[in-house]
Amino acid sequence: MTTRMVPPADSGLPGKLSQPALRALDHAGFTRLEQLARVKEADLLKLHGMGPKAIVILRQALAAEGLSFAE
Repeated sequence: MTTRMVPPADSGLPGKLSQPALRALDHAGFTRLEQLARVKEADLLKLHGMGPKAIVILRQALAAEGLSFAE
């Protein structure tokens, strides 16, 4: 039986991200939403498990906090 990854409540990471996307972020060392504001979308898409749907979810979560991906 596999255990489902759930981002900590204080991380700011959206809980609706797919398991591959959560693992990709975790393996890359991203544990908090605000860390993603220093990263370009294109760089995140290079991570294995990160796809366009995850980028949209993360973009919306960043925008809700007044943040955005790096240019």
